[in-house]
Amino acid sequence: MQDSQGTSARREFLKTAALAVGFPAIISAQSVTNAIKVGLVGCGGRGPGAASQALRADDYTELTAVADIDQSQVDHSLETLKKIQKISGRVKVESTKTFLGLDGYRKVIDSGVDVVLLATPPGFRPGHLAACINSGKHVFCEKPVSTDAPGIRSVLETVDVAKQKNLNLVAGFCWRYNAMIVETMQKVHSGDIGKVAAYYATYYTNPVKPMPPASTRPAGMSDVEWQIRNWYNFVWLCGDSLVEQAVHSVDKVAWLMNDEPPVSCVGVGGRAIPAEGGNIYDHFEVNYLYPNGVRAFVANRQMEGCYNENSDYIVGSDGTCTIGRGPVPRIEGKVNWTYTGQKYDMYQREHDVLFAAVRRNQPINDGKRLATSTLLAIMGRMAAYTGQQITWEQALNSQERLIPEKLDWNGSLPVPPRAMPGITKFI
Repeated sequence: MQDSQGTSARREFLKTAALAVGFPAIISAQSVTNAIKVGLVGCGGRGPGAASQALRADDYTELTAVADIDQSQVDHSLETLKKIQKISGRVKVESTKTFLGLDGYRKVIDSGVDVVLLATPPGFRPGHLAACINSGKHVFCEKPVSTDAPGIRSVLETVDVAKQKNLNLVAGFCWRYNAMIVETMQKVHSGDIGKVAAYYATYYTNPVKPMPPASTRPAGMSDVEWQIRNWYNFVWLCGDSLVEQAVHSVDKVAWLMNDEPPVSCVGVGGRAIPAEGGNIYDHFEVNYLYPNGVRAFVANRQMEGCYNENSDYIVGSDGTCTIGRGPVPRIEGKVNWTYTGQKYDMYQREHDVLFAAVRRNQPINDGKRLATSTLLAIMGRMAAYTGQQITWEQALNSQERLIPEKLDWNGSLPVPPRAMPGITKFI
């Protein structure tokens, strides 16, 4: 799909201005007629925060279009943003640019925006991302980027298109934009703990969005609407807890391994606390094997009343590195080190980097690692669900498609049974 004439002209204007004036000058000298117009897709959860950070990242950004399935979420998001003094005057969403329904993302794309923030449930992201990039839009895309391997393959194709079009694609793997973790990874990569032997990551939390009782489902509400409104409890929408939340820990493992894929993994998981409805697990533990013999272990749990922790333990021949279990990362061994550098908001940093790149016309593209870190988590889920050892090639080429090809807001959608290791088959 070709960019529309209007989109191409607007991008060329921003490009010419950036080249002619330079980044610092354009920020101080431009008028709001040269604003970067931002569209938000997904107004619940992460959406309002991403919009706030986008508006803070550049003094001349404007939020001009939003989409969601729920008018109340749209209203609440806009009200919240308008209460933030620094950005309130640049929340310029007219009623004609508030879009509801499953096709709202397309209307945001077609509304004249320059940047789209994707903050819907992960199952929708491959399609939304492809539509944005094919239409010539810069994108901030929250993690994870898919819930199945066909979606990952689609995203990898889209990433290449973004590169061809010189479009920015920033991923919501926020730890990659955290100064503490950036320096820590540099230390480990430089050999400060010697040869890495193992990585153990924990993500023990309370349930994120517990499934409500079936008795609370409004009369006449379709299966599709019910599941989307409770998206965290359905694998096709969230990918399960390992893929939706603990993927942050998985991404740090991938980062340490220089984003090279593992050979294989095995995993365990299940549902210890019964839940009415939904089909996700409440705990996982995955053992990844890398070509150099390094093992990486990722454990997550979502249960109330249990020990909570979000930490990383990296073991090397000359010491250990600990992230978490304290306010700053540290290394203990032949060389002792504690992070003493600058701290800043990693969520804000993502957007600062994105909008600076748009202004400078120096595209950055996080897309490949966004896709491969997501697949690394999906691979672990596959191993736990089936009880089998899964290779990287198997995971990447899996034919299991979780997203319905045709989704009718008013349609029926049976919920597949929760996976049973040893019985559930790898597809």
